[in-house]
Amino acid sequence: MKLHELHYTDGARKERKRVGRGTSSGTGKTSGRGQKGQGARSGGGKKPGFEGGQTPLFMRIPKRGFTNVNRKEYAIVNVKDLNRFEANSVVDLEALMNAGLVKKELDGLKILGNGELTVALTVKANKFSKSAASAIEAAGGKTEVI
Repeated sequence: MKLHELHYTDGARKERKRVGRGTSSGTGKTSGRGQKGQGARSGGGKKPGFEGGQTPLFMRIPKRGFTNVNRKEYAIVNVKDLNRFEANSVVDLEALMNAGLVKKELDGLKILGNGELTVALTVKANKFSKSAASAIEAAGGKTEVI
């Protein structure tokens, strides 16, 4: 087989439907929209979820709770994960992202107090739990709220 002998298999490529190009085109006169009705009108047609006038499914199912649009979601790191940093180093969001502990920035960083800290660090975050702050200070480190 040579490059000039290559061709698509039958049915792999379909020609575009040329609408409204005369009666012999197969889609002339009404341009494939049929006779009258909602689908034949300009801007007509049914919206997604329309069920012919029956109450749509999304309106029939029960609704519960609400979504708080002002909710803040923090990237969370536990104190035990901070042991991988060198002593007296500054740990902030950028350092945690480089270390692979945080994947996305989200709305900020929160340090939680799960585990033990054996290294003295200066930790910069948006929020600290009480147990995390006490664990960092007990190890000889400092906490800074951004």
